[in-house]
Amino acid sequence: MKKSHYVFLILVLLSSTAAYQPIQEDDEDLIETFQQINEEVLANSRAYETLGEACKVIGHRLTGSLNGKKAEEYAYTLLKNYGIKDVKYQPFHVEAWSRDTVTLAVAPRKSDNFYDIEVVSLAMTPVEAKVTAEIVDVGNGLEPDFQAVKDKLQGRIALVNIGLLAPFKGVRNLHRSEKTALATEYGAVGVIFVNTVKGNVLLTGTASVTGSLIGIPAVCISLESGTHIREWMKEQPNLMGVIDMKNFSKMIKARNVIATIKGSHSKYRDEKIVIGGHLDSWDLATGALDNGIGSFSILDIARTFQALDLKPKRTIEFVMFMGEEEGLLGSKAMIEKSRRNNSLDKIAYMFNLDMANNANGFNASGRNEMVPLLTKFGEYIQKVSPEYKNIVTNQAGLHSDHQSFMLEGIPTTNPNGGIAPEALGCYHANCDDFNLVKKNEMINTVRYTAMMLYAMANVDKIPAKKLDFYSTKDFFIKQNLKKELELGREWRWGQDD
Repeated sequence: MKKSHYVFLILVLLSSTAAYQPIQEDDEDLIETFQQINEEVLANSRAYETLGEACKVIGHRLTGSLNGKKAEEYAYTLLKNYGIKDVKYQPFHVEAWSRDTVTLAVAPRKSDNFYDIEVVSLAMTPVEAKVTAEIVDVGNGLEPDFQAVKDKLQGRIALVNIGLLAPFKGVRNLHRSEKTALATEYGAVGVIFVNTVKGNVLLTGTASVTGSLIGIPAVCISLESGTHIREWMKEQPNLMGVIDMKNFSKMIKARNVIATIKGSHSKYRDEKIVIGGHLDSWDLATGALDNGIGSFSILDIARTFQALDLKPKRTIEFVMFMGEEEGLLGSKAMIEKSRRNNSLDKIAYMFNLDMANNANGFNASGRNEMVPLLTKFGEYIQKVSPEYKNIVTNQAGLHSDHQSFMLEGIPTTNPNGGIAPEALGCYHANCDDFNLVKKNEMINTVRYTAMMLYAMANVDKIPAKKLDFYSTKDFFIKQNLKKELELGREWRWGQDD
């Protein structure tokens, strides 16, 4: 998951030329349902409590681990206990990865006085690797940064920032897996990522763009350690690094958990809205923010629909994806299964809740035609809850489960909101625990997303339609996402396009 996509968005779209499609049912009826949702969630929400319990009794939710299996069973049982009859597992096979040992030592060339640095392995790194090589500073690790040192990097270890540190202007960061792919392309034999959060915070996450093991070791050190190494390199330009790691990897079976509320109207029943978020997490902490707040909010939205006996016109699938952190594996598996059983065309829309927190609007994800509808429904929400800010944005991004749907031309949205900076620094880190979660902010996500989901499931016509193969290509080019998809080996339209 890409942290920058979930920082509070401030761009408010005040107008659009896209035609608004009026809802079929009376506005007052919709607002009345919004009021029922609001009252139910404020009185009976269990999102915060169930997440707290899961963090306590399960811990982390790493795909392929015993904890991951417990998380799948916890979500399944919870949905059943809420009274939803149609709950199922969707199994898929995945190359599971888990860490064993890793060390990083640094010393000047021709010196035995090595300095050990606290380090953590990135996921999908080799089962065993030991690399000794000179360290080359690649700065922020964007392609121009690699180009600047291309003659120095072959056979060496790249030192790369996870985030963007000054100087930079108006550039889009790359995912750590994309930076690792670039490092490999330019001949590096290892990567040392520098976290950009203060406080000696160690970060993990996948270094693979494909979901499979990569060929070189990739590790992460703290901002403070990175600063120390860079200062040392000024004095000793030929600083050497030794990365020594062992990990585990094997093919296992993981399971998405899917709860379905069947559409009530014969005209719309075959149109499906998917609301999903990844249940899995990394193993350095309990994954309360990433993505406990998103997945457990979805579980509570499902509870709310069941408690109120809401009967949406369209079918809704509430999905707990596994394997997102290792390469969107659960959402890719769902898309592939839908393709095989000829139900892919039935998915009309996708809501993705990944680190969704304190919702105050929705993102149209690059589909201009959705802006008026999201704005209009937001105005209805404001009639029930005046503190709702109705911040509607229109920015497409990658690196979460919505990407799997976008690649099929399916329109997507995610709640706009925010996480306090001091908590956001624990993204993928050893401090992502339940104490960072705020109950009222989870409640806001549940009630406002439930309202928007219900409205979308009942609108006469969803303005954004599924794009065909070449229209999807044009969409990604227009959104300036072609290069990222190429680095992630997800560009499907040929190198000459």
